[in-house]
Amino acid sequence: MSDVGPMSNVGPMSNVGPMSNVGRFGVIGAGWRAEFFLKLAGLLPDRLEVAGVVVRRPEVAERVAARWAVATFDDVDGLLAAGPVDFVIVSVPWAAAPGLITDLVRRGVRVLSETPPAPDEAGLRRLWDDVGGTGLVQVAEQYLMLPGHSARRAVVGRGTIGAPTSVQVCSTHGYHAVSMMRGFLGAGFEPATVSAQTFTAPLLQPLTRDGWSDDDEPRPTETTLATIDFGAGQMGLYDFTGNQWHNPLRSRRLVVRGSLGEIVDDEVVRLAGPRTVVRTPLVRRQVGYDLDLDGYDTDHITFDGEVMWRNDFFGTRLADEEIAISTLLVRTAAWAQDRGPAPYPLAEASQDHLISLAIDASAAQGRPVTTTLGLFG
Repeated sequence: MSDVGPMSNVGPMSNVGPMSNVGRFGVIGAGWRAEFFLKLAGLLPDRLEVAGVVVRRPEVAERVAARWAVATFDDVDGLLAAGPVDFVIVSVPWAAAPGLITDLVRRGVRVLSETPPAPDEAGLRRLWDDVGGTGLVQVAEQYLMLPGHSARRAVVGRGTIGAPTSVQVCSTHGYHAVSMMRGFLGAGFEPATVSAQTFTAPLLQPLTRDGWSDDDEPRPTETTLATIDFGAGQMGLYDFTGNQWHNPLRSRRLVVRGSLGEIVDDEVVRLAGPRTVVRTPLVRRQVGYDLDLDGYDTDHITFDGEVMWRNDFFGTRLADEEIAISTLLVRTAAWAQDRGPAPYPLAEASQDHLISLAIDASAAQGRPVTTTLGLFG
């Protein structure tokens, strides 16, 4: 799999925004995820512009307008009538997303949908049947665009560890983890066989999305382990514990193994010559420490003295997740203006979620589950 897909075969539409390097987009929804897009557009005015936000409830619209200094509308018609947009972000609950995506595509609008684009396999099938052939839908999957993962992909891409054969992800859940596996392996749309189990054990949860819990009592917490056979000798190992994104008592790990070596988090192991095994770190240059007065920011990540990833938003002091989302937005704008390739096509995201659903089904049924061949590819 690649996070770069084919260019849309649909010609310019009347509602496509002006051809400039500034991506002008609308947002449907005003939840926690939507606020990321509004915040980053405000920090990157030379690259991104918010055309408006569709919010149904007046009290929420008032809050959004005041906090982010953006126009709000109570329906899509109002947003599109207010001026041209390059694309519209659909950031709503899973069940509501497919209908909005389909409606926008029928209007000729390019779409960036939050993950996942539909809640279940039947929904994915219907959505693909309705809009899959248009090439107008991208999905907001940013994990492969995180600085560390981008650098690791560059190392894999140069053949340092040979042909990638397996990926172990112990950091995030479901379709996000699957996207990382498929991205590092280059896996396509062939059937994947999943075997999953869940285990429950006590775990302290000192920190959640809402902040410090101040709860010193371990609570029953579920861990899901799964193997994913992608075929052709490639496999994934999925290991996720509830709230692992936020819980500082659980580390995050990534292992990418290949025919000539492996990457374990930020260390690369490979054979450098006859009887010579070397370990080389991925080194992040972080400014702002000690007497470095350049401000706290991430500059680049190197391997063996070569830059594998460079911060395209240096000076904005963004967290890794924000860098990844900014990268996604800028690439979506370039795609929408026919200046660049598709960042994360609907087919790729649908395949990721299809395998994620198979993980859940296998754990629930206690047996292996195999996905359908070529459903979206």
